[in-house]
Amino acid sequence: MFKNHLNIAWRSLKKQPFFTFLNIFGLAVGLAGALLIGLYIFDELGHDKMFADAERIHRVNADIKFGGQVEYQPEVSAPMAEAILNDIPQVETVTRFRNTGGVLIKKTGEANSFKEPRATYAETSMFNLLGLQLLYGDATKALNSPNTVVITKSLSEKLFSKENSIGETMEIDVYGTYTVTGVLPDTPKNSFLRDRNLYLAMPGYADARAGEWGSHNYYTLIKLREGAEVTDIQGALNDMVGTYVIPFVQKYFPGITLEQFEASGNFIKYGTIPLTDIHLHSKRSPEFSVNGDIQNLYILGAIGLFLLVLASINFMNLSTAQSLKRAKEVGVRKTLGAGKLVLVRQFLTESGLIAFGALVVALVLSRVLLPLFNQLSGKSLTIPFGNPYFILIIIVATLILGFFSGSYPALFMSRFIPSKVLKGSSGQMLGGGKTRNVLVVFQFSVSVLLIIATLVVYEQLNYIKDKDLGYAKNQVLVVEDIYLLGTQRNSFKENLLALNQIQHATLSSFLPTPSSRSDSSFLMGEDRSQEKAVQMQEWQADYNYLETMGLELVSGRNFDSRFATDSMAVIINETAVQKMNSNPTEVLGKQLVNNFDEEAGEQVYTIIGVVKNFNFETLHNEISALGIFPTDNAGRLALKLGEGNVNQTIASIEAVWNQMAPGKPFSYYFMDDSFNESYQAEQRLGKTFMVFTILSILIACLGLFGLATFNAQKRVKEIGVRKVLGATIAQITYRLAYDFLKLVVIAIAIAVPLGWFTMDRWLQDFSYRVDLPWWVFAIAAFLGVAVALLTVSYQSIKAAMTNPVKSLRTE
Repeated sequence: MFKNHLNIAWRSLKKQPFFTFLNIFGLAVGLAGALLIGLYIFDELGHDKMFADAERIHRVNADIKFGGQVEYQPEVSAPMAEAILNDIPQVETVTRFRNTGGVLIKKTGEANSFKEPRATYAETSMFNLLGLQLLYGDATKALNSPNTVVITKSLSEKLFSKENSIGETMEIDVYGTYTVTGVLPDTPKNSFLRDRNLYLAMPGYADARAGEWGSHNYYTLIKLREGAEVTDIQGALNDMVGTYVIPFVQKYFPGITLEQFEASGNFIKYGTIPLTDIHLHSKRSPEFSVNGDIQNLYILGAIGLFLLVLASINFMNLSTAQSLKRAKEVGVRKTLGAGKLVLVRQFLTESGLIAFGALVVALVLSRVLLPLFNQLSGKSLTIPFGNPYFILIIIVATLILGFFSGSYPALFMSRFIPSKVLKGSSGQMLGGGKTRNVLVVFQFSVSVLLIIATLVVYEQLNYIKDKDLGYAKNQVLVVEDIYLLGTQRNSFKENLLALNQIQHATLSSFLPTPSSRSDSSFLMGEDRSQEKAVQMQEWQADYNYLETMGLELVSGRNFDSRFATDSMAVIINETAVQKMNSNPTEVLGKQLVNNFDEEAGEQVYTIIGVVKNFNFETLHNEISALGIFPTDNAGRLALKLGEGNVNQTIASIEAVWNQMAPGKPFSYYFMDDSFNESYQAEQRLGKTFMVFTILSILIACLGLFGLATFNAQKRVKEIGVRKVLGATIAQITYRLAYDFLKLVVIAIAIAVPLGWFTMDRWLQDFSYRVDLPWWVFAIAAFLGVAVALLTVSYQSIKAAMTNPVKSLRTE
């Protein structure tokens, strides 16, 4: 019987090649889109799950309020790891990481260096905690000694031209000579260690050995013992504030107690987050690696599901549109004894055959489009054809899709009454109109919703691009690794200022776009109580910073080399003024005291100026307090360029660099490029919306085309009668199209409020955002109507031009 169903299904599909193509192509587009989205979601959900006992690994976080500012930090203080290991028996292992940024490395004896962008201080315990196996070296002591390093296989091959480089030595710019004691396999791209190729031994880092409980710079991971729960250790983590932090604070505020500290509104709270949740659920700053966002996965998952549902609806509409052509077949089969169940199985076999044909096309489409999708998503995804679970999943999913898509047409056609369809009156008794209308409304509601989402995302991106950020990011070239010049930094800067196209230059590691960040606590000179303390960003820059960055002074003056006292001056922003409960004029001349740095001793700075607030973080965040402190010790040089040949100017800068830093790589970037990279997630989301909006509209149009075909076939005699009675082609076309436009208008009425609610929630994630403009919804509505008209016009005009003699002919 099944073989018979297959034969009949195959013959039926061959008889109507155009509609078979539409059905297969529509389902294939939906399947391909859902498959690519599924691969992306699976990769995101799999972050950090490859580590042994990943479910027992957690990161320690700190929530801190001090100096009028609340910070949610993913890092804790250096001595906390040892305290956890000593005080909390439920913890089996602890390890720390400390980012150092980019370093220049070279094989000992070589002349030229190259840049390794992400170096990290780490401890030997990382291998045991994460279950990492070294390719070469002893994991129990690889990072136990100062000036030792563990590198990945790819870096070993790049630096030493061999996989096993144990015992080899390398020069790391200002850090000195390091010996390779371990070689790791390359880390997976969906782990927090991705793109980390260089691990320096933590014992060689002096700050890691200090008992500095007030500084939070270490990513600290813990592994719980088997059977232990994270709730078991929360109390012990909270107790550490009173046991360790308050005694440390008492060095600066003698006699202070935990109760007094908290009574002033300040607090320190320690908590944890599972390692496997960090990538999608943590929004702290600065994260160890760039994180994703679970919200985006929800959005993409919904889009993938919508694509499948839209493709199924498209199949249903096209199948029912062809039902009139098969009405007599059903009547004959029922007359010869075929039961309803037999007919249902027959039509489900046809839908299953189409679904598997669509699967083959979808796999080909996915394979072809995967490189573009990887470029769009920033991933390196592959289709796991060799994975039996993947094959099983897509086969089962295809069976479900085929059953779901074919169930309504099968039930619909199996209800035909033989006596009516064999007399040619099938068009009068075919129902299901309400169901088909609901399906079309759903299709266009989703399409209009995606149009709205795409327009809003791009409007927000344009707002970000055009917003006055308070600084000049265009035509600013940043030269990196200036510290390699040593005492020649200022000479290098002066030599570049002699070039015609360079207008201004400033030495600083701290820039408004992604760069170094450092928070510090300052006491007020007139009242050094912890209640009056101010927490703010501490940026070091030379005297030319404001003019180079285009920052605007609200009050006071800029740094001036003619005043020797300006070496201990500070310029703050408007937010810092607000935190001091002052105004830009009254704050001038007040003193800020930093007595938390034991090595430098007490430092007293005088406020000489206030700059207008500028967005030095992404527009997701409010502008926080900031102080700019004078220094010549910097790792970057920012150059404001004038008009002219940029490439020629860069070549001139590189020539000066090569003369003053021979053998050192010349590294630079433009500030506006760095700014744009801060919003890569939003840009990718916008492109993703656009691509899948086009796909959803394409599928919706195929469904509407099917319904238009069905409607034209069902009303063929009505059209003939109207033409005989004098109706024009335009009148008939309008009459046929009007029915569909009503459905589209209903879809728009549903999609507009839903789109407003959804995108308003999305915009809430930005502290600075665009107001939802009315024209976004107007354009979405217009596009919905225009697409519907274009889709149904062909069938409507074709039906209207049919010879009424043929329409009214009696069989």
